[in-house]
Amino acid sequence: MTTKTYKFAGISTLNGKTKIRFANDIMRIKVLDKNGHTDVNIKELPEAMLKGDAVKHLSSIGFASDVASTKAALEKAANKYGVDLSTPKVEAEPVAQAS
Repeated sequence: MTTKTYKFAGISTLNGKTKIRFANDIMRIKVLDKNGHTDVNIKELPEAMLKGDAVKHLSSIGFASDVASTKAALEKAANKYGVDLSTPKVEAEPVAQAS
């Protein structure tokens, strides 16, 4: 497994296939556009991240919203990079009662 980190992550569509894209330079958007990609949406990550962590971050911020192709791309990338996108259930802590 690689330890390369990325500062930007997002999606683009080429020939009808939407995929997660990773980059270290925002200029990647121009390269994707030049090569015929559509629906390019790249976000800056809060810190340099591994691919799996970036996928999890995108999911946690609601990046896919209600776009089916983006959701599918995130799920496929999560499987590829061994990331669980399910949100953990947080149990409420009992509130102390005053005596």
